[in-house]
Amino acid sequence: MVLKKTTKRKPAKKIAKKTTKRTTTKKKAAFGGYKVCFKGYNDSLEHVFGKTPIAPSLMTKKLWAYVKKKKLANNN
Repeated sequence: MVLKKTTKRKPAKKIAKKTTKRTTTKKKAAFGGYKVCFKGYNDSLEHVFGKTPIAPSLMTKKLWAYVKKKKLANNN
């Protein structure tokens, strides 16, 4: 019968967690600084976009055309 030598394992090292300070920052304004208010307008999406399905890029163009036409954007 052959006896094997057993070695003791070293305990695993505990890794210290790095703590980072979170700084509170003000929320940035929307890109371009536009604020759009649709309050008081009852136009439907069909009126703004039309009845046929369109691509998202075209939706954006039509939406901004509508906003500029109705003067809903305040550039701050």
